[in-house]
Amino acid sequence: MADQKDANGRKTGVLEDLKEKSREFGEIVKTKTQEQLEELKKPQETQLYRSIFRIKHDEDPRNRALSTLNNLFFHIHPAKVNRDATRYGYTWGLGGITFYLFIVLVFTGVMLMFYYHPTKVQAFRDILYLENDVPFGRLLRNMHRWAAHLMVMAVWLHMFRVFMSGSYKRPREFNWCVGVLLMVLTLLLSFTGYLLPDDQLGFWAVTVGTNMARATPLLGHQGPFGPQLGMTPYNDVRFALLGGSIVDANALLRAYIWHCIAIPLIASVFMGVHFWRVRKDGGISGPSPVMLEAETKA
Repeated sequence: MADQKDANGRKTGVLEDLKEKSREFGEIVKTKTQEQLEELKKPQETQLYRSIFRIKHDEDPRNRALSTLNNLFFHIHPAKVNRDATRYGYTWGLGGITFYLFIVLVFTGVMLMFYYHPTKVQAFRDILYLENDVPFGRLLRNMHRWAAHLMVMAVWLHMFRVFMSGSYKRPREFNWCVGVLLMVLTLLLSFTGYLLPDDQLGFWAVTVGTNMARATPLLGHQGPFGPQLGMTPYNDVRFALLGGSIVDANALLRAYIWHCIAIPLIASVFMGVHFWRVRKDGGISGPSPVMLEAETKA
C-alpha cells in the first residue's frame, strides 16, 4: 500500500494512521467516561433524573408547587401538611404498615405460585414439598402466612384509629367507604387463602364459611327474601363461591383464582383510589395545629 505524508512532510503508513486514530478514539472514550462519572456523583443533574422530575424541587414555593402538580411521585404527597398529623403517635403508621404487608404478600405469593398446583391431587403434596424439600420454602410460606395475619390486624387497627380520631368525617366520607371496602377485600383474601393448602383446617374453614353464606340476605337460599327471589341451593351465593354444592376441586380452583388474581387486582385499584383521595382531601387529617415553644418565644 502507498505511504502517506503527514503535516510535516514525513511519510506515514496505514498502520501508524490507525494507531493515531485509536489514540484519538481512546481520548474521546476517556473524556466521555469522566463526564458520566461526574454525572453519577450528581444524579439530580442527569438527563434521566430531569426526565422524571421535570421541574427543580427547591425552596422556591412556585417550583415546589409545580413539581408536585406535574410529577406522580410528588403528587401523592400534598405540598403542605399539618405538622401535628405527621406525629407517629397520632397515626402509628398503620396505613403504611398495611400497604407494606400487602407488598410482602404479593412478593411471597408470587414465589409460592412457582411451587403450587391448584388441584385436589397435587395441592397438599406441593405444600409438603415446599416445606420439606424447597430451600427456605418453610420460611417463605411462613412469611406469607404471618404477613397475612398481620395485615388483617393492621387493617382493623387502622380503621379503629381513623374512627377514634374522627378522620372519617367531612370531607373524607368517601375515602372512609373505600377503606371499608378494602377491609372487606382483606378479609376475603385471608378467607380464600385458607383453602389453598387443601388440608383439614382449610376444608372445614371454607365449609363453615360458605354454609354461613347460605343465610346471606337476598343472595342465599336460606337468607331473608332469598327464596322469594328464586334462590335455591344450586344458584345462590354459596353455589357461586364453590362452583358446586360441595367443597371439591371446583372450590379449590375458584379460591385460587380469587386469591391470586381477582381480589388482588380489585384491591390494588381501590388502594390507588384510597391514596389519591387522601391527597385530594387535604392530606392526613390531624388535630388542630399547636404553637411550638420556640414559636411562642419568637
